Amino acid sequence: MVKLQGSVPATIADMQSLGPAPANERFEITVLVRRRAPIAAHPLDTKPGHRNYLTRAEFAAQHGASDADFDAVAAFAQQAGLVVVERRPAARSIVLSGTAGQVAAAFGTAIEHVEHAAGISRRRTAPVHLPPELDGIVEGVFGIEDVPIARPHFKFSKESAEAALLGSFSSPTLAGAAPSDAQATSGFTGVDMATLYDFPAGLDGSGQCIAIIELGGGYRSRDLKAYFKSLNLAPPSVTAVSVDGGKNSPSLPWSADAEVMLDIEVAGAVAPKARIAVYFAPNSEQGFVDAIAAAVHDDVHKPSVISISWGAPESEWTEQGLAAMNQAFEAAAALGVTVCCAAGDAGSGDQNPQNGTPDGRAHADFPASSPYVLGCGGTRMTVSGNTITSETVWNDDPTSSATGGGVSDVFDLPAWQANAGVPKSVNPGGRVGRGVPDVAGNASPATGYRVRVDFMTYTIGGTSAVSPLWAGLVALLNQKLPQPVGWLNPLLYGPLAGSGAMRDITSGDNGGYPAKAGWDACTGWGAPVGSKLLAALET
Repeated sequence: MVKLQGSVPATIADMQSLGPAPANERFEITVLVRRRAPIAAHPLDTKPGHRNYLTRAEFAAQHGASDADFDAVAAFAQQAGLVVVERRPAARSIVLSGTAGQVAAAFGTAIEHVEHAAGISRRRTAPVHLPPELDGIVEGVFGIEDVPIARPHFKFSKESAEAALLGSFSSPTLAGAAPSDAQATSGFTGVDMATLYDFPAGLDGSGQCIAIIELGGGYRSRDLKAYFKSLNLAPPSVTAVSVDGGKNSPSLPWSADAEVMLDIEVAGAVAPKARIAVYFAPNSEQGFVDAIAAAVHDDVHKPSVISISWGAPESEWTEQGLAAMNQAFEAAAALGVTVCCAAGDAGSGDQNPQNGTPDGRAHADFPASSPYVLGCGGTRMTVSGNTITSETVWNDDPTSSATGGGVSDVFDLPAWQANAGVPKSVNPGGRVGRGVPDVAGNASPATGYRVRVDFMTYTIGGTSAVSPLWAGLVALLNQKLPQPVGWLNPLLYGPLAGSGAMRDITSGDNGGYPAKAGWDACTGWGAPVGSKLLAALET
């Protein structure tokens, strides 16, 4: 047996072993195989209208899994007593089902149950091993573990946090509430933000689909209907897509429901005629990998932009998980799909004390640190009427309520970021890697977003709001441009620099990194000036 590179289990601090998993416990795993052929290098400075995107069918044929590789995995599975459940050629994954005993024997590992703050989970205690005939074919094995890996990047305002925990709102009821209840609390809506950031007028996202990845929670159609009625908008078309058994499961406001509703309501208010597909998956490395692949390669809903508001420090992922998701984002770039990711809400450390004891190091949040995604940082703004009078780095508390950002410990400095002035990491060694974020937007819960969740209205912030805000803007741009925006990063650091499409944020810090003129590791290039961004992409 050969050890699978990158499959060493991640270390989770707060876990306690409960002993071996029962040998007859049954579950499904996702086996990721290699591409048929590498993806060609992407043009770095070609604007929409001049880019050579692949269709999803072309991508599957050129870069998906080969039948021969799938057949090799299937033959191995049969010998091990595992059942082939599904083949996903474009995503390069084959799903196998078996018992814990069969899986442990087949992959030369051991499986235990562990207890942690979120409950009881399965966990590998050793790397994955493969037979020699699969060495070089299989690149990842996911699902032996089902430990929750990612966290949603939203923050209630102080008043809303108290209301959520104490149930002190009296006007909304479980029977529904008056449409005016969206005025029951402070905060901005997506409509407000579109005005403040000068999003291009006369566009509504028609013809576009926004994908949203969710690893828990759910939405209620009644809430969406009431919320958008309060904005004098028809509710957007929202479809729930199940991945690995994940479902639209609304429960309580302080659960992941707040994340789901924030994402839908912000994106839907910015681009009300865009269709929204919400991909629900379990919160595990397998669930995240499969949800991203499902959205990127979805030939039914065909999203042109993906919003992801979940993440975790790079140090908490396995190497195979980081690689699998980064490859999926590279596929999105080849397909012309923009991926927007929240940069984190716990400053440059990216380790909120509420989630354990921080290690004292700076961390970039993944997936925002992938070079193929648009990392979205956070600001705090002061507004007078429809005008932003000041905007600074969001840093209400550098360890628990501040924008993420910094220097990747995993991904090298991309060529298109070479002249941006990415600083050395504040960690020992001073590595210069991929700098995060790329862009920013209003995120402080003190100047947050008015969101309806589970029949109640709250003010919610966090970089979770910035990702769907940018996704909505991209949907507007895609509606107007001859081609989708696609991978925006090389353009932001190249021909769009100096175009006035971004408003520089030069005041504040996120704990480890200060704002400065030009790009910085707090707010990237800054906040959008939507109409100028469109004009710059059209020229």
